[in-house]
Amino acid sequence: MKYRIAAIVIALGGTAFAHTGVKNEDVLARMDGMSAIADAVKVIGTMAKGEAEFDAAAIDAALSEIETRAGNIPMRFETEVITEKSEALPVIWEDMNGFADKATALQTLARDNIGTVQSAGDLRPLMRDMAGACRACHADYRE
Repeated sequence: MKYRIAAIVIALGGTAFAHTGVKNEDVLARMDGMSAIADAVKVIGTMAKGEAEFDAAAIDAALSEIETRAGNIPMRFETEVITEKSEALPVIWEDMNGFADKATALQTLARDNIGTVQSAGDLRPLMRDMAGACRACHADYRE
């Protein structure tokens, strides 16, 4: 489980480098939203790995950020634009309903967990569920 959490945190950490040189405002907005989600997941992941002290308020803030940003995902992809640095696949616009459903699943997962994480022991199941939600979308819609 530790390795799975570490892999998620590392994979999400590479998103900041993708922004370099991107000029399209729609793509930048998408990347910024996804980076904010990645940063929030990292907050939770570092606590799950024991690299940061457990802080329920910080977890709730991270989950709130994920909820908000995930809710904005479909709107950020209304315009079909793929640039060289974009990791979005064209299938997003072919299956916008499925794409939006996966964003809603992440949003709901985050919202339903706000206020429920009471100890470090609650973090592993949360990270497992978050990883599953992210992986479900990325497997179909991201390079």
